[in-house]
Amino acid sequence: MATAPAAPTAAPGVDRKLQLKEVLEWLVQDGRIASEDAVRLAADFRSQRQGKHPITLVAEARVRSSVPPHGALNAEMLTAWLGARLSMPFFHIDPLKIDLRAVTDVMSVDYAQKRGILPVEVNGKEVTIATAEPFQRAWETELAQMLRLSIKRVIANPADIERYQGEFYNLAKSVKRAEKAGVQTSGLTNFEQLVELGKAGRQLDANDHHIVHLVDWLWQYAFDQRASDIHLEPRRDVGVIRFRIDGVLHEVYQIPYPVLVAMTARIKILGRMDVVEKRRPQDGRIKTRMPSGEEIELRLSTLPTAHGEKVVMRIFDPEVLQRNFADLGFNKDEHETWQHLIKQPGGILLVTGPTGSGKTTTLYTTLKQLATPEVNVCTIEDPIEMIDPRMNQMQVNADIGLTFDTGVRALMRQDPDIIMVGEIRDLQTADMAVQAALTGHLVLSTLHTNDAPSSVSRLVDLGAPAYLLASTLLGVMAQRLVRVLCPHCKQKVPFQREEDHAMWTALCAPYKSTPPTEVWRPVGCVECRNTGYLGRVGIYEIMTISADVKRLLVQSPDLGALTQAAYKSGMRPLRVSGAMKVAQGITTLEEVMKVAPLADLQ
Repeated sequence: MATAPAAPTAAPGVDRKLQLKEVLEWLVQDGRIASEDAVRLAADFRSQRQGKHPITLVAEARVRSSVPPHGALNAEMLTAWLGARLSMPFFHIDPLKIDLRAVTDVMSVDYAQKRGILPVEVNGKEVTIATAEPFQRAWETELAQMLRLSIKRVIANPADIERYQGEFYNLAKSVKRAEKAGVQTSGLTNFEQLVELGKAGRQLDANDHHIVHLVDWLWQYAFDQRASDIHLEPRRDVGVIRFRIDGVLHEVYQIPYPVLVAMTARIKILGRMDVVEKRRPQDGRIKTRMPSGEEIELRLSTLPTAHGEKVVMRIFDPEVLQRNFADLGFNKDEHETWQHLIKQPGGILLVTGPTGSGKTTTLYTTLKQLATPEVNVCTIEDPIEMIDPRMNQMQVNADIGLTFDTGVRALMRQDPDIIMVGEIRDLQTADMAVQAALTGHLVLSTLHTNDAPSSVSRLVDLGAPAYLLASTLLGVMAQRLVRVLCPHCKQKVPFQREEDHAMWTALCAPYKSTPPTEVWRPVGCVECRNTGYLGRVGIYEIMTISADVKRLLVQSPDLGALTQAAYKSGMRPLRVSGAMKVAQGITTLEEVMKVAPLADLQ
């Protein structure tokens, strides 16, 4: 595609920039802000340095809207309002949905910066150009002639245009230069033994500054997008980068295969992994910093696949250690029950659920509360996921014989008050946990089971004596994560669809629960990237080991009987906990059904 030349100077009077005075007048006319606020802002801005866009100036003033919900006007809201007033489509620049290679081929970065525009979409014979200056149009005809494409003008947040002008072009430039420096080999060489003759040249260097820039961009981009995991996946001819956001994977970018190989090598070097070894899985860790100064932990895992090494990086949010139980999704009853259990002087507490259900976050939040200066909290983990100076943390190392059971045995000689075992995987670890509990220690650990009663059966199946479990087990909490409805765009609707009533009945059975008259549905907006959801929260099932459960455990640890006894003792099933959050407008029936399927509840 042709590249537009440098921008010529527009003729006087043809174009003009958006004026702050008219923006304030329009806001008052439309009832968005009070007239006294407009007068005050106009007076304040006279003393400020010039050069900022009017939308940016008003957004930075954090003036409150005169229309419900009366929140502070931000740049996205102001830009969307301006677009509607001028009959110009509003465009939210979401980097996850933009083909960087295509849009950066439309024009040079110099042309984009001089005109204050940014290409955001190329589709057939049309290119979409974002601008924050609705009255500057000289470039439109000029660009259409140069590219021989029709131009669709949209209005976008001026701060986003300025930011992504740099990021998009710098990233595309790094990819292209890194690609030119390497050998265009295919992923087939690793699995199907495809030999391409006649090609020579140097392989990409993991320390090349273009590769360093790409890896740095990848991390910063993931932090900005609230990603919990980064996937680098080799395909036959390309590499694919995907982010997991709120539990859902999104494809971010496709890069040339040699660039992916070099990025993988760079990441392995930083994670102190064996760069040469590509035939077996490896684990590593990286600690980096956000621009705000916060430290971020990344846990690395490599896996040999058909077309090369796949890398997954799990991002550990530093805010995990600052969260309280309300942030995690505990309601009042669940919080009181859990607090009663963790304040016991000794015994075993288990948190159970599949991988990615928030067990580690729950345990760290619990330990943060328990780790006071008066007690000695020790952990044995595989790996240590978040380092907290209030705890003594030890990592499993099977190569030297340091396993969970040997680690607990060592911790028992360290005068502990509270012990956290990362996971009970075998009889030896279960035995050590029981012994620690019998000697007066509080032991917290995790299991991978579908629900709370299944954890007791799992321990018995491993070989732990039922009578000892009855003496030491305090309680089990099963949990799942559901996506939270975006507070900016969720919509209240009557609870009248037949499928909603069917799901509610299925979730609450065998309880006789009256469904709500109204529920909230996802809509989608710029804040939630048009998904309708923003963040995740837990649903919980807490089983306390009552006298009836203990009696059954010793006599006949049948799962069905244990489950019924737990219900009679007050345990609320996962699906009912989820239904309560639906009634509160926190999540949807579909989300609860995904994590608590009926097949597991019958």
